[in-house]
Amino acid sequence: MYRGFKQECPSGIVNEETFKKIYAQFFPQGDSSAYAHYVFNAFDHNKNGSINFEDIVMGLSVLSRGTYQERLQWAFNLYDVNGDGLITRDEMLDIVTAIYDMMGRFSEPLTDESTVQDHVNKVFQKMDVNRDGVITMDEFMDTCWKDENISKGLALFDTVL
Repeated sequence: MYRGFKQECPSGIVNEETFKKIYAQFFPQGDSSAYAHYVFNAFDHNKNGSINFEDIVMGLSVLSRGTYQERLQWAFNLYDVNGDGLITRDEMLDIVTAIYDMMGRFSEPLTDESTVQDHVNKVFQKMDVNRDGVITMDEFMDTCWKDENISKGLALFDTVL
């Protein structure tokens, strides 16, 4: 991994634009730029606009070998775009839209704006337990712990790396 990283980024540092170009190679069927932006921000722990190999390895380590709770925390932080400890409907809509854009013609069912909105509404209905319009870390964790489909989805990372 390190050799590949140094080949793509000889300086040892990746800015967001370079990260997006690399990320796009893995999702040629869609537009991954928006989702890559969110993933980049999740890896950029010190928020300096660049990531190094250690940042990437730490993020991948959590996703592939972290505890279930660590993986959920990582996912929550990805969705909590502004880092205020809450996931708003708009933040979730932005991430889900980015995921559908990235999947392109392979997303099923084929999506339009109302499909994405419906998906976000269903997730919010399930996770926003106290109906205050935001999802807290506790609500997110509790819902995910109880949902078998989410558990199976996170288990996919066990075999990826």
